[in-house]
Amino acid sequence: MKLIQSFSVDHTRIVPGIFVSRTDDVNGNAVTTYDIRLKRPNKEPVIDTAAMHSLEHIVATALRNDPACKDEIIYWGPMGCLTGFYLIMKNNRAPKEIFGLVLSAFKSVNDAAEVPGATPESCGHYLMHNLAMAKYYASEFVSYLEKNAENPQIFEYPKACRPETSDGRQFYDS
Repeated sequence: MKLIQSFSVDHTRIVPGIFVSRTDDVNGNAVTTYDIRLKRPNKEPVIDTAAMHSLEHIVATALRNDPACKDEIIYWGPMGCLTGFYLIMKNNRAPKEIFGLVLSAFKSVNDAAEVPGATPESCGHYLMHNLAMAKYYASEFVSYLEKNAENPQIFEYPKACRPETSDGRQFYDS
């Protein structure tokens, strides 16, 4: 079975940042999946589940209400590994082009007085939120992005190199 694109990233070398995970053609239109990585995989503690849930709600609300991009947002959601989020957008912008958008969305977390949509009618697990920790993680990520804005490493995935046979089978470390 062919390895999917997101598993071809060298997770031992990835740093927090904004990366293109994949670009797809959907009926002649580009749709881009971005990896918004807050934590170094396998090297830093992951984001607390309740804080991750709060970040999902607050950042999704900010993105979907941003006049500059609200019509391009398809999806915002957490990674299963709890080290970041996926942002799916119409069009194909380079990570640097959405830097301001991501920065602004995470800055909005500190302004939140409550988690939007955290009611039994609006959320599947409305009690699992932690606004204080969401603010902590958002602030940490904002500081990191601002400090590293000119660092190309936060915009380009480190790729895993796996030898491949002539018939397409890949070798993995044992």
